[in-house]
Amino acid sequence: MDLALFDFDGTITTGETFPAFIRSAVPPERLRWGGALLAPMVAGYRLGLVPGTTVRAAIVRVGLTGLPLAELQARGEAFARDVLPCGLRADAMQRIEWHRNRGDTVAVVSGALDVYLQPWCDAHGLPLLCSTLQHRDGRLTGRFEGAQCVLGEKARRVRHAFDLSRFERIHAYGDTPEDRALLAMAHERWYRGHRQAPDAT
Repeated sequence: MDLALFDFDGTITTGETFPAFIRSAVPPERLRWGGALLAPMVAGYRLGLVPGTTVRAAIVRVGLTGLPLAELQARGEAFARDVLPCGLRADAMQRIEWHRNRGDTVAVVSGALDVYLQPWCDAHGLPLLCSTLQHRDGRLTGRFEGAQCVLGEKARRVRHAFDLSRFERIHAYGDTPEDRALLAMAHERWYRGHRQAPDAT
């Protein structure tokens, strides 16, 4: 039996889900002034000058601090049910089924947020390792619980969650440099839909 590890945004989906969820979950007034406040940082990210982890942390802090957890969970469930199905890659979903039909263990390893990715993975029967929002007394703190599940954290969580010695081979699927550590731990590496040579990460 093999282990198949799939990134979510851009790998299972056609694009990033984090911005769309934030737009749907943050109150309109906060979205307006928060967007203006963070515009320079977002521009820096798009130019490759600001790390994605920094931008996501700032967006979570400005957009989600103090919001009721139950409300965000409800929005996450609606997002998973109504929005995510419209942006799935047919080839990725077929690949997931291919692994399942072989008897492989399939898991999603993503920097996306637990509030919408957990309901989606539950509906598809997939184990999930992802970024988790911190909350206290029923409200969001505006921080992540632990490290964001990107870069080396992806590989660390996989090693913590699975006994890798149980698997004959590891397959990994990603689409950005934030997936490199995940790809590096695999025997079979797929980047943006193309199979990579062992040293092509």
